[in-house]
Amino acid sequence: MATERIEFENADGVKLAGALELPPGRVRGAALFAHCFTCTKQSRAATRITRALARIGIATLRFDFTGLGGSDGDFANGGFASDVADVVSAAGYLERRFGDGVLLVGHSLGGAAVLAAAHHVPRVHAVATIGAPSDVPHVLEQFRGDLEAIERDGEGEVEIAGRPFRVGRKFIQSVRGADVLSAVGSLKMPLLIMHSPVDEVVGVDHARQLYEAAFHPKSFVSLDDADHLMVKDRDAHYAAGVIAAWAERYLPEAAIEAPDEGVLVEMGHGKFGTQVYAGSHAFVADEPKKVGGEDLGPTPYDLLLSALGTCTVMTMKMYADRKGYDVTALSVQLTHDSHHEEDCEHILNDKDAQIQAIWKTIKVDGDLSDEEREKIVAIAEKCPVNRTLTGHLHIHSR
Repeated sequence: MATERIEFENADGVKLAGALELPPGRVRGAALFAHCFTCTKQSRAATRITRALARIGIATLRFDFTGLGGSDGDFANGGFASDVADVVSAAGYLERRFGDGVLLVGHSLGGAAVLAAAHHVPRVHAVATIGAPSDVPHVLEQFRGDLEAIERDGEGEVEIAGRPFRVGRKFIQSVRGADVLSAVGSLKMPLLIMHSPVDEVVGVDHARQLYEAAFHPKSFVSLDDADHLMVKDRDAHYAAGVIAAWAERYLPEAAIEAPDEGVLVEMGHGKFGTQVYAGSHAFVADEPKKVGGEDLGPTPYDLLLSALGTCTVMTMKMYADRKGYDVTALSVQLTHDSHHEEDCEHILNDKDAQIQAIWKTIKVDGDLSDEEREKIVAIAEKCPVNRTLTGHLHIHSR
């Protein structure tokens, strides 16, 4: 899986910084993740959820709102309207790059922002929120400072979650003037609302109000004991999995470009991840983390051993069924030994020889005689893949 650092401009020409998480294999769709209030694209929830979505094939962009993180601009005079405009610009970037429509996902105030922005994005397939407020002015309750003085004087300092920020009159007025429930009531697209019943920052009643204001198709999923910032890995992965499963119904159907015969393997976006097309099936192959991979799929040697193992079991079962043997279970455990030279000293004089071995442990369960068991094990050595690997195999490249 690869993280691509990008920059794009919002409607005012301000450069916004983003991180695009790309799937290890084929892209099933594109999504935009809007982070929580005063957070950045590097927040735990933003990072974990976007990467979890990418793992299941959805290219997902997280970005810093104006004046936050790596983005340019003035946070003090931004406000909710500025966040909404940034979401529209970010969605436009995804549409230009990936085509078709996008999935909008927002966390906390970012959830309110995607709800308000959805009306202004030409091609949105669906919207999902996590811990979103139904009442944006509710955010002002998190401020520690003299808001009346700021509105009177034009700008001042406040404390939010223990951190100092400068905000201006425009910022406060933008927050106070936001009406998310009206936006939800006129939302004509699928909506998924996710919220924790123990959220102490944005109470779960906000989710109820959002749900009641929305029209079908709408869904609600409880995040059980998750905290507002989604700091636990399992919470982020659960949310991403639910979003992906729910959104699959609304994302464009990705055609599998399978070859007419054989198997097609294409380069993926990560270090080792590759996309495999085999008949009507598509999956990712990868390498384990200990060698720099993401461990998002079987390794090449896993696939080799799987080919031999599956063919072996199929052959034994077909033979046992044909003979009417009382077999209750068949299994083959396989390992690959790339240092088999130590056991083959008789040909080590050949410096070019690379002797390797595959070890098979065959298990046959059932009410069988010794002779029947021996015949089943013997037929295992005659499976087609076994004969291919042990025969004179020529690989032609063009």
